[in-house]
Amino acid sequence: MVQKTSVSPYKSGSGTAKKWKSAIFWTLLTIYGLLTLYPLFWLFISAFKTNAEFMNRPFGLPEAWQLDNFARAWKSSKMGTAFANSVIVSVVSLVFTLFISALASFVIARLKFRFKGWIMGFFVVGMLIPIHSTLVPLFILMKQMSVLNTYWALILPYTAFALPTAIFVLTAYLTSVPKEIEEAAFIDGTGLWGVFLRIMLPISLPALSTVTILSFLHSWNDFSFALVFISKSTLKTLPLSIATFADGYQTDYGLTLAAMTIAVIPTILVYLAFQEQVMKGMTAGAVKG
Repeated sequence: MVQKTSVSPYKSGSGTAKKWKSAIFWTLLTIYGLLTLYPLFWLFISAFKTNAEFMNRPFGLPEAWQLDNFARAWKSSKMGTAFANSVIVSVVSLVFTLFISALASFVIARLKFRFKGWIMGFFVVGMLIPIHSTLVPLFILMKQMSVLNTYWALILPYTAFALPTAIFVLTAYLTSVPKEIEEAAFIDGTGLWGVFLRIMLPISLPALSTVTILSFLHSWNDFSFALVFISKSTLKTLPLSIATFADGYQTDYGLTLAAMTIAVIPTILVYLAFQEQVMKGMTAGAVKG
């Protein structure tokens, strides 16, 4: 005889409920993703409009794609010089941030010494300081140091304000690394610098990628520090260059949005280059296992 197998109605209903929950979850996630990407899409299509078309049809597609907006924006605001200045300031401050934070995090996470908790607390408190509240003291300090209207007037503050977050992320990550890896390296004759350069740095790549994105975005998009500390036109960064399209009387929206599109492309490329490591670095060290 052939026995008939019956499917439990409870299990069938449970599977259907899971499918509905999964479908609702992915639908909501897709809607959220589209809402998040829409401002970027709006920026790109608006960069090809004339000023009149932008005012009359701000959310529609361009009737005639104005490709010369990018060339005019690049020439009229001297974006080539501003772009180079932003690259120099962002890359140099990023290098300093990664180097200093990697060393400090290695010492705090892997070595034992007095006042270790106080030092870590000092960097955590540094994350709570409002950046713009330091503009006046920093301006006075920069003037006394004779570094106003130089690259260092931006590189030093960018590095200083990026260090607390960088050290916090890297320390949390390095703390989760098993101690046995480090002990095995010492037994094999590897010195302290060898452990740091050959083991800890490669292991901490996800956290370093996260720090790279956060630090680069902050220095690349900053406007207030550059506005206060830089007055020479040859040293202005991209945010200051974009601001030249708006004055007290009128704003050329077509050129402004074209310039903003040019400025946002490097940030997208940096994020795409490190996107696989972002979530790993942000969540690393949260749970030790």
